Amino acid sequence: MEIWSSPLEEGRSQAVKAGYARSVRTKVLFIFACMAALLASLICAVGFGPVDIGLLDSVRILIDHLTGNVQDAIYDHFVWEGRLPRGLLGALTGAGLAIGGCVMQSTLNNGLADSYTTGISAGAGFGATLAFTVGLTLATGMYAIVFNAFVFSLVPTMAILLISRLKGGSPLVMVMSGIAMMYLFNAMSAIFKIMADPNDLAALYAWQLGSVSSCSWDDIALVFVTVTLCGFSLQALASRINLLSAGDDYAKSMGVRVTALRNACLIIVTLMTAILVSFTGLIGFVGLVAPHICRIFIGADNRYLLAASAAMGALVVVAADTAGKVLFQPYELQVGIITAFLGAPLFLYLIVKTKKTSW
Repeated sequence: MEIWSSPLEEGRSQAVKAGYARSVRTKVLFIFACMAALLASLICAVGFGPVDIGLLDSVRILIDHLTGNVQDAIYDHFVWEGRLPRGLLGALTGAGLAIGGCVMQSTLNNGLADSYTTGISAGAGFGATLAFTVGLTLATGMYAIVFNAFVFSLVPTMAILLISRLKGGSPLVMVMSGIAMMYLFNAMSAIFKIMADPNDLAALYAWQLGSVSSCSWDDIALVFVTVTLCGFSLQALASRINLLSAGDDYAKSMGVRVTALRNACLIIVTLMTAILVSFTGLIGFVGLVAPHICRIFIGADNRYLLAASAAMGALVVVAADTAGKVLFQPYELQVGIITAFLGAPLFLYLIVKTKKTSW
């Protein structure tokens, strides 16, 4: 039996399809625009600093190195062993923190959640405090502080998973447990800081401000693999995260194992953030602000929002690091200071100007 449909219904159907296609194009274009801006910011990060190389010369040095036609060995080493790894670490860190913030906001249904909500930053800070103040490390060598920060950053999350298992795994329990872990580890860090030598305390303070200035290509490789694997894993869960962000009851009615999905996302975000924090220190506001900026332009569909947030977060960190190098010479401000200066007013502006439904 043929199903009759009126021309009016067919017209509406075509209009809906056309509108959806335009919406998808807009989201994809926004993602590519953010990536183009990120590429430009990386070139600026290589070209500008205490010693200005210039945009054209920096591009030429990059091309010469890739083609094996190095003209100036000093500048080549300066770019490829110094500024380029720094810029790439900033981009990867910003992307990872923004992805983590986006996922935490969606899975916990909390616009104030980010990668540090579960106490990761406080745990990492306590691990670094032990290393800097009393020399207590779980490993030796150049990665002793990195390893300490990584291991201790996982402890709050394990505690949250345990508490969540006992109390049913609700978002409110996770957020409140994360806040409790944050205060607990901050208090323990404060005890060691009071007894610390001033020189050790200064080194710890510099670490806690957050910086991407000290890194090698080996560091970049580890961070790249971590962010890539975790990012693609979360992207594969994007459709189910969309259902979860609509509410637990709705997600359950659609066949989603809510607690298992939320815990899986929490574990992936924790591992990614723990690696990033252990190398860079504490860089705040990126995971909070970047996803909200993207939501204004492309909405809350995590299938596109995760990629957009990654590009936006990377752009924010690279631009902030370049600004810290250039604007305050002869001093250099750590990227964590710049992101806090930019992020706090911007977030307040978004709160005031954005409609409630946009969150």
